[in-house]
Amino acid sequence: MKILAVDDSILVRRIVASAASVIGAECVGAGDGLLALAELERDPSGFSLVCLDWNMPNMNGLDFLKRIRADERFEKIPVLMLTTEGSQQSIVSAIKAGATSYMTKPFFEKDLQSRMLDCLGLGFE
Repeated sequence: MKILAVDDSILVRRIVASAASVIGAECVGAGDGLLALAELERDPSGFSLVCLDWNMPNMNGLDFLKRIRADERFEKIPVLMLTTEGSQQSIVSAIKAGATSYMTKPFFEKDLQSRMLDCLGLGFE
């Protein structure tokens, strides 16, 4: 399994990588949506999950999400939003755009691991 962590914060990317490691996944980081698109292009069928921030330079998370949902190569990759955007309107916008799940920052790494497993279809009922 390979997870793409898309966040302009190096710290958050490290937390996602740590959580990925615990669940047995490799993690690749990208500092914004444009860099994340480049990672997907490099390995179109290689990612099992995208963990995605909303507020980033160059291309924000919502624009990135809409872009990958419009591309048949990436449309089925689960996307877990990890963001400070916690308003009901933001959550609804992200889910309507195709987010699989949504977590607001700050979060506990154990909760992130659990949510990752759920998005991957490996969680417990």
